[in-house]
Amino acid sequence: MKLSRLASFEHPLALQFQRAFESLTAGLQWDSARPYRGTVRNFLIYLGDNHPSVSSLDQLRREPHILGWFTHLRSQCPPLAPAVYINRLTQLRRILEELAWSAQLPELARLIRREDFPRPPQRLPRALTAQQDQLIQQELLRRNDLPANIFLLLRHTGMRIGECVDLSYDCLRNVGPDRWAIHVPLGKFKTERMVPVDAFVCELVQRMRFFRSFDPLPPDGWLLSRPDGKQALIRQLRYCLHEVTAAAGITTRIVPHQLRHTYASEMIRSSVTLPALMKLLGHADPEMTMRYVDVTSNDLQREYHLAREKPRHLIPQPKAPTISPRTGLDGVIDSLLFAQHAIEMFRRSLPDGPPRRCLDRLSNRLTKILAQIRKLSPAA
Repeated sequence: MKLSRLASFEHPLALQFQRAFESLTAGLQWDSARPYRGTVRNFLIYLGDNHPSVSSLDQLRREPHILGWFTHLRSQCPPLAPAVYINRLTQLRRILEELAWSAQLPELARLIRREDFPRPPQRLPRALTAQQDQLIQQELLRRNDLPANIFLLLRHTGMRIGECVDLSYDCLRNVGPDRWAIHVPLGKFKTERMVPVDAFVCELVQRMRFFRSFDPLPPDGWLLSRPDGKQALIRQLRYCLHEVTAAAGITTRIVPHQLRHTYASEMIRSSVTLPALMKLLGHADPEMTMRYVDVTSNDLQREYHLAREKPRHLIPQPKAPTISPRTGLDGVIDSLLFAQHAIEMFRRSLPDGPPRRCLDRLSNRLTKILAQIRKLSPAA
């Protein structure tokens, strides 16, 4: 991956930026490294067109080179989306930090500052509505072809479409008696995981294996055949989803990733905890997982009434000791326990202030007195 493949111009800084780019993206996949190449190419073209005198790294300045590039990005037509603009700044900042370390020029790392980044847009969950989800699944079950089974697999496992395309033929694993899971290979964040599945998903995998057996291509270890490559297969599947949504009577645009959002929201409604959902989705950041969760007004109503019926957040009330006609030290202990209970109940009814703190100290003293009296008891 060289810059010469992207830029048809000769720039004095091209070689140094190329080395920093290769060092920074050495552990990234091609799709993740491609935006860095585009950002470097865009910045060098801007320097060549507007500041041709810049021929070395020590000539780079925040004003006018970096701030001018910011203005150049904001003046593009059509305008860049806020998320794209933030990504461009982030990518160039990382490249400059890599150059600051390799070229021993620490001032390069300070050319792009924190205040240069605008507030990121709030990403709302893109889960399907209940009606859309029902219509799409009904249409997929009616078709029952290979693309339909693929989309049903995405809907009921929460996989990304790229991960589904990369599934191996033996991805379905038996993890226990009547327990199955799908092995999701290394994906977007270089992580792999096991996603628990039910009998319906196992049947989907068997159907996909059945379709694979009719493929003219020889077995290559993949669950899905890719005669024209992975990206061509993904484009074909996206087009098939457009046909499915149109046949289901849905006019809004639906993308495969919304099936993943719908799966996440369904898991939360099924009382799956946030750490478990992170494992199911393959996330390392809980903030990213929360972006997938769609909490509707019905969910809020259900959670509120459950909390009122079983208020686990309330402090349990202490049990009042039973007053028994015992004599001796046992009777003294019973009396002190009852007095301590009465003080504690009265203390909880008071607002925070000196009287409440005074009663708290008295209750602690009674606890110490009880400990001393129990030592005098022959039973102890």
